[in-house]
Amino acid sequence: MKIKIVAVGKIKEQYWRDAIAEYVKRLRRFCTVEIAETEECFSNGTQTAGEVERVKKAEGEAVLNKLEGYVVAMDMSGVLVSSEKLSEIISERKQYGSGITFVIGGSNGLSDVVKNRADLILSFGKVTLPHQLFRVVLCEQIYRAFCIENNIRYHK
Repeated sequence: MKIKIVAVGKIKEQYWRDAIAEYVKRLRRFCTVEIAETEECFSNGTQTAGEVERVKKAEGEAVLNKLEGYVVAMDMSGVLVSSEKLSEIISERKQYGSGITFVIGGSNGLSDVVKNRADLILSFGKVTLPHQLFRVVLCEQIYRAFCIENNIRYHK
């Protein structure tokens, strides 16, 4: 199975890259993992609703070019899932033989175009996390999901 993570923005800090690399290494026993980054767009200094939408639209267009397979958009407005439910979702997609692309937006969130393209929109809660930290959390939860599916002690 292939897991792809499409994320807006680059990871600059080494400690975040190290954490992500650790989970990617652990995941390789279950699946192939690809992380694709797109450029983060910035507003022209104003934070008007129109400017935020312009930024989200530009980021969304770059994200759309990288999507493949079953697309799961990560967004606070999505369906709230537990680790066990995420494991079920991944296991089901594996049975269909399709890869999964998880999408993480930039600091303004995901554009409606990306959310409309998604097959599923999930949420890990109502808290706001920096997208660098969220990328680590997503990698950890995907690893945990595979551990649950394979009855590996890590989950508890």
